[in-house]
Amino acid sequence: MNELTSAQVYAVGFPIVALMIAAEAVYSAISKRRLYKKYDSLGTLGLLAGNILMVGLVGGLALAVNLWAYQYRLIDLNTLLPEWAVWILAFFLIDFCFYCFHRVSHRVRFFWAIHLSHHCSVEMNFLVAFRQAWFAPLVKIPFFATLPLLFGLDPTILVVAGTMSQLWGVVGHTQWVGKLWWPIEWMFNTPSAHRVHHGSNPQYLDKNYGNLFMIWDRLLGTYQAEEEPVKFGLVKNVDSNNPITITLYGWRQMAADLRASRTWREALASVFAPPDWEHRSSSNSDSL
Repeated sequence: MNELTSAQVYAVGFPIVALMIAAEAVYSAISKRRLYKKYDSLGTLGLLAGNILMVGLVGGLALAVNLWAYQYRLIDLNTLLPEWAVWILAFFLIDFCFYCFHRVSHRVRFFWAIHLSHHCSVEMNFLVAFRQAWFAPLVKIPFFATLPLLFGLDPTILVVAGTMSQLWGVVGHTQWVGKLWWPIEWMFNTPSAHRVHHGSNPQYLDKNYGNLFMIWDRLLGTYQAEEEPVKFGLVKNVDSNNPITITLYGWRQMAADLRASRTWREALASVFAPPDWEHRSSSNSDSL
């Protein structure tokens, strides 16, 4: 199993994902639901291109950090468990780490300035899964380095299992699939659960952070079932599909609030407060 590589996972996964996108686009055209919009899709592709470039630039750094952390592991799962058990546990550990990173990305302005790129689309389709922030690959590094450091999760397993989990995340980005059988809805991040996560309805804000599982959200009080039709996008959306405009949007807000800050507390809040924090001299702050 250790011989499996992320390239092999992508080689199998991407044709499947491409077929899913094509099938959904055909369904959209036949049903006249207009799930795909030209400029929204072009904006997604622009963000994806920047994200891929960043992965190419920092991918080696991420692996180097994980290998370094692995040298100082506090627990060595590979000596405590059989390989098959390590792989199963890896998916749970990666998903919990993702949950933490994802929740921070929604509740801290610095990280939200990066992550909002993924949420500013008012559409919901398989292609939106690839609306990835340019700087996300960089800020993820310290979060996921905790897995080889704390648990001795082999960096090669981390890369491959992480790739598999990432591809699963595509499945949730659709309006084509309704609610599934309740045990699946209870356990996994389904299209219904992830539509809620992308909603700007008040009861849907900051819910359903899991990528593969919903168990962390249920345990930690951030789960919300899909009850009313979802309004996709931000509460106050970015009025552009230009990937550069989208990428800089949150940073410009923070810079404006920092310039207007009169105390160090206001300056810190401008960067580290929740996204819905508003500067006393500004009403420009956004939340999801």
